[in-house]
Amino acid sequence: MTGRELDAAGITDPRLRAAYTRCRLLNARHGRTYFLATRLLPADRRPAVHALYGFARWADDIVDDTGAETTPAERAAALTRLDRLLRRALTGGGPTDEPVVLALADTADRYAIEPAHFTDFMASMRADLTVTDYATYADLRAYMHGSAAVIGLQMLPVLGTVTARALAAPHAAALGVAFQLTNFLRDVGEDLDRGRIYLPADLLAAHGVHRDLLLWSRHTGRRDPRIPAALRAAEDLTRAVYREAEPGLAMLDPVARPCIRTAFLLYRNILDAIAEGGYAVLHRRAVVSRRRRASVAADGLVRVLSARLGARRARTPAPAPCGAPDQKEPG
Repeated sequence: MTGRELDAAGITDPRLRAAYTRCRLLNARHGRTYFLATRLLPADRRPAVHALYGFARWADDIVDDTGAETTPAERAAALTRLDRLLRRALTGGGPTDEPVVLALADTADRYAIEPAHFTDFMASMRADLTVTDYATYADLRAYMHGSAAVIGLQMLPVLGTVTARALAAPHAAALGVAFQLTNFLRDVGEDLDRGRIYLPADLLAAHGVHRDLLLWSRHTGRRDPRIPAALRAAEDLTRAVYREAEPGLAMLDPVARPCIRTAFLLYRNILDAIAEGGYAVLHRRAVVSRRRRASVAADGLVRVLSARLGARRARTPAPAPCGAPDQKEPG
């Protein structure tokens, strides 16, 4: 499958092929939901998505590597090195031996992705080294501009649109934010173990929830009714962002639309699983059932086949009227 995707994308250089393959492995290993949706894209566009995701995953792993053997200074140094490699690759300042950066720079060049999107992303990654909570939703949205909204904006040139890209951009940015808010809600417990709380402090406080209460529940396994009330409010907030994003689905290239629609539904189903589980995310990870994932993916595949058939029909010239010559005869 990897070779077919690379061939379809016209990626022939052996080093680039190896770099994109590395990114695809990162996507498959760490982003099960998104990887499943990516399989619904036309083959020639998948390597670019793998490169974008692979780079984001790599940077995220650096800041999340909070094991006993890794110091904050070492994580900061690793992120600085990655930032330097990225800037050099994007500006043509010299080759890089880092496969993920190599694939990302090639994708950015092929699709003319704005370098500012990567700059903003790295700024948010640096924030994760020192910032452990956000006082307000406005503060969190400023962080998510770089950590999530720009991912949607990076994707737009790869996906293609049927409208002016500027019209689709706010919806693409909102979808990135909706996906990340979903992850924040699902991963409250895991983030707490890393010392971070991404849910806004003012939203939690409105329901009488604070860090110490979350830590108490996480460590003891005991429940407090204030916590699910706050998490339900976070769910409502997240669903509102999905509503901001949804109009953008119809603005995408029809052959790319089923992929993003599938990701949209699968991520939103995580919210359903959280609610159905009683908002117990401090104690267990909410997951979408395999049956539900398969159902959404199957629907996406049907939509892919329909979109590709429609694209073929649009490319096929209409038959000449009955009795008309097939070509102009010499006069």
